Amino acid sequence: MDRRTAHAALVAASAILAATALAAATFLAPAAGAGEPEDGWTRYRGPNGQGVGKAEGLPVTWTDGDYLWKVELKGGGHSSPVVWGDRVFITSADQKTATRHIECFKASDGSHLWTKTYAGTPCKQNSLNAYAAPTPALDARRLYLTWATPQQFIVVAVTHDGKEAWRRDLGPWQSQHGYCGSPVVFEDMVILANDQLGPSSTVALDAATGAVRWQTKRESGKAAYSVPCIFRPPSGPPQLILTSTANGMTGLDPATGRVLWEVRDAMPERVVSCPVIADGLVFGTCGTGGKGRHVIAVRVPADGQAKAEVAWTVTDDAPYVPAGVVKDGLAFLWTENGAVSCIRTATGERVWSERLGGKFYASPILVGDRLYMVSTKGEVIILRAGEAFERLGQADLGEKSQATPAVAGGRMFLRTWSHLMALGAK
Repeated sequence: MDRRTAHAALVAASAILAATALAAATFLAPAAGAGEPEDGWTRYRGPNGQGVGKAEGLPVTWTDGDYLWKVELKGGGHSSPVVWGDRVFITSADQKTATRHIECFKASDGSHLWTKTYAGTPCKQNSLNAYAAPTPALDARRLYLTWATPQQFIVVAVTHDGKEAWRRDLGPWQSQHGYCGSPVVFEDMVILANDQLGPSSTVALDAATGAVRWQTKRESGKAAYSVPCIFRPPSGPPQLILTSTANGMTGLDPATGRVLWEVRDAMPERVVSCPVIADGLVFGTCGTGGKGRHVIAVRVPADGQAKAEVAWTVTDDAPYVPAGVVKDGLAFLWTENGAVSCIRTATGERVWSERLGGKFYASPILVGDRLYMVSTKGEVIILRAGEAFERLGQADLGEKSQATPAVAGGRMFLRTWSHLMALGAK
């Protein structure tokens, strides 16, 4: 072999080695959070569960002819869509057989990409619950979804092209009303709040394998349906925030599951809604008998070591199921019975309150300066998120709904009992 041929062979070999290394690095890259779309909607209530999305030009009133697309689902349910890039994922189920479906559509045009079906076991539920109530969570490679019966609590990971990656059974789930929790992804872990009548815990699973990374025991009591969020102080490590009746409000180290602080008496009634973050405070709601009773704001210790304290409490027009949403120091709260109020996050002072009527089990989302909220009849009410009450518009989805909308890629995705539709600039 002459010198020129040897040099060419060396260059070719180097190129092959570089390509192989790049492929290996890509394959071994962290699954969770890697390359997350800037405007993706990867869990219940979107980025960190705060219900805030970005989209320009969304209307304040519309009809069926204004949708970019509308599709019928395999079954019914209350779960919210989740979106990664040009893929939107949604679950549905047969209420008689508990058969569950995961469907994937193109976000741009609604074309169907795949369906994966899981057989189920019917069990006792509240009449307002559904077998497809939990919302999945997403990372760059997998979709994570959960369901539970009195005998088992299942977590399943499915790739973006519909292949099951792993499955784990976390044991029995005991409750009065059935299961309705949702997972979240933190770095390379899937985290689940397992607050129930039976043995309770918070569990972190390896996103790639489903192996238990850590498990922290919790007090058992009334089943809670709150979905955790991450509090990131200006300095210091992130904190995983959980709410339940038995434990109140808790901050955990999300890397290890170690309890950093806890306010045990923060949530005296059943917890259904999710925690919301506002300027160093985290507030949550609780209630009983189908009615909200308390909104409680806790001042979170930035270093995770000091004592957390209740900053303020509101008892009038407190939501039970819908979570609040925050903009510019104002929190907007929407009750099941259609009472809407605006309070200052720093003090809990009421700015305004209006009674719109209707029934609401979704949660409001904020897009720009507009609040979008879906009623159980499928009516979307749009308000201005500001210091004065202003009703901007209303639209009819044409079918009952308890699902919170998703916003990604400049579009809003709305889910009724058996349909999924996309709204946005054409």
